[in-house]
Amino acid sequence: MTMKPMNKLIDEINEALDKSIQSSNLSTPIEDSMRYSLNAGGKRIRPVLLLLTLNALNKDYHIGLQSALALEMIHTYSLIHDDLPAMDNDDFRRGKLTNHKVYGEWTAILAGDALLTKAFELIACDTALSDKQKVDVIKRLSIASGHMGMVGGQMLDMQSEDKEVGIDILEAIHETKTGALLQFAVLSAADIAEVNDITHSHLEHFSYHLGLMFQIKDDLLDCYGDEAKLGKKIGSDIANNKSTYVSLLGKEETENKLKYHKEQALKELRQLDDDYDISQLENIVELFFNRDH
Repeated sequence: MTMKPMNKLIDEINEALDKSIQSSNLSTPIEDSMRYSLNAGGKRIRPVLLLLTLNALNKDYHIGLQSALALEMIHTYSLIHDDLPAMDNDDFRRGKLTNHKVYGEWTAILAGDALLTKAFELIACDTALSDKQKVDVIKRLSIASGHMGMVGGQMLDMQSEDKEVGIDILEAIHETKTGALLQFAVLSAADIAEVNDITHSHLEHFSYHLGLMFQIKDDLLDCYGDEAKLGKKIGSDIANNKSTYVSLLGKEETENKLKYHKEQALKELRQLDDDYDISQLENIVELFFNRDH
């Protein structure tokens, strides 16, 4: 099935995101605050991954567009809240002032809350999905973004600051805080495509390794990346006294872990049925492995 080039797909996602936030008649700046962070230059990795997975499963990716937008809204709300003074206390995100630095703390908090709830509205109102598909996707997103997923991982991350934690705790943080939404991108596409159990299992393992790849690379970039490309200062994890793969394992062993998870992700993809075109998902694996920001 023919798929748009990545940059055109991102353009489509950006346009749909901008249209999804309608102004209310309440005359408040909350929509501006929501749009500010949504339009702050994100790479759209998660929604792109969802749509590419659908395409690989021989489905029209448009049926997953609203779910992809919902995923990006959840991710964006989490970044707004992560940047707050009570958490990471960051002034910049993607080279721009963070939301609370532009709109104030309470507006930023409410904008994050609004994006969180808007995400579920988008899926519930999606006419492209059956009722069963909506329930499956909403259930999966609730778990991935809640106390057993992203929020739980953030909680574990926060309470681990200023402490030496083992690799098991570190991986638990990353499997939930970062990995859960990346897994959702792949597995919600599997839900929508209604794949069989064997295919689902391979995609589950693929997305697990992909999520860990993403965070391991983040840890490497936080120590050795280019600030101009990252849009933020390197060394923020060290400054916040957070354990990372690099601090626990050193650079060489961290790079070995990155290679291992890349190999495992590709192995799982290559066990899918020959009817599926996995080439673009293989490209995503390479993108995660080689990215510099």
